[in-house]
Amino acid sequence: MPTFEYIALNQDGKQSKGSIAAESASTARRMLRNRRLHATKLRPIREAAQTGRWELSRLFSARRRRNVLDFTRQLGTMIPAGIKLTEALGVLITQTGEPKMAQILQNVRDQVVAGESLAESLKEYPGWFDTIYIAMIRVGEATGNLARSLEILADYMNKRQRLEAKIKAALTYPAILTVVCIIVTVLLMTVVVPRITPIIISSGRQLPAATRALMSLSDFMIHYWWANLLILGLLWWAVKRVLATTKGRMAFDKFVLKIPVTGELMRQGIVARFTSTLAALIKSGMPMADSLQVVAEVSGNAVMERAVRQARERIIAGADVATPLRESKVVGPAVAHMIAVGEKTGELESMLINIAESIEERTDISVQRISAVVEPIVIVIMAIIVGFIIMAVMLPILQASDVSKL
Repeated sequence: MPTFEYIALNQDGKQSKGSIAAESASTARRMLRNRRLHATKLRPIREAAQTGRWELSRLFSARRRRNVLDFTRQLGTMIPAGIKLTEALGVLITQTGEPKMAQILQNVRDQVVAGESLAESLKEYPGWFDTIYIAMIRVGEATGNLARSLEILADYMNKRQRLEAKIKAALTYPAILTVVCIIVTVLLMTVVVPRITPIIISSGRQLPAATRALMSLSDFMIHYWWANLLILGLLWWAVKRVLATTKGRMAFDKFVLKIPVTGELMRQGIVARFTSTLAALIKSGMPMADSLQVVAEVSGNAVMERAVRQARERIIAGADVATPLRESKVVGPAVAHMIAVGEKTGELESMLINIAESIEERTDISVQRISAVVEPIVIVIMAIIVGFIIMAVMLPILQASDVSKL
């Protein structure tokens, strides 16, 4: 649906600016009149400009998810109380403290008033409402149980955000240590070593191989910095091109899962997302095949996505879900067996919920393990690099000292 930028006057004659999604310019003007705004200027936003526009809110995805979670909980509370959807949206527009969120809800409300469904209205803002969100809202509207879908959605989003926070907490500190290690190394090579080099060379003696290698590397980093940037740029471009292909993404996602310590944590996150998402979709009333289709789109890993799509094909053919998941090796044998048991007993939904909760508990142990293993490794690597630089600098000085004693 096109989006229009507008400048309008309200009843008091004050000017306001914003954007609105509508089928046409005339529809946009009518929607603005419903808000008691008179459009003085209205122009479509080109798709390229719209998607390329820099938005501060994109830097704060966690805050955006909290806003969506609050909106979901509040709307899920108001609908069962007998409040009409349009009226509830109007109340939430005034309550939200995020201007962008308020603008989106205003556009959504206008589309609902015009006869559009809530799911289709929210679909226009994929940066805020993802595929799972839209699918569950659509099921809630189709079954006439929107409040139930909102309740399930809120619980699912809360658990997912809590799990993602744990995984990020486990990976943040090692990442910071790695960045510090790189910065310290660059400073030593480009600032400290060049100042000591003239003193070392002035001795006129044959320099050790380690010292010569260090000086050459330092000289390259200082005088050929553009080559370093070019190499990094080419590597970045090559990686993006490879990841844009199906085989490249599959190989990369397999590699990520095989990384010691952190790979297991990523695997747990993927399986937890799969089980909790599938359980929420089934609980909302979505058919199994459709639920697997949605889960495949948001799996976040090519290996898991292929396994889920294969599971969907088996379901359509009348077979089980557990076999392709077990063969993918992303889902462990124990989890695959529990899913198989859930299918046979007709308790797949509750089994998936139990698996997700169990993985969340194990994530705490994995976080502690990463803190105990990865951090010392990064510190040791940093010590080795700095130690090599110090050794290469000190060797000529020590040799000169030994010669002078003779």
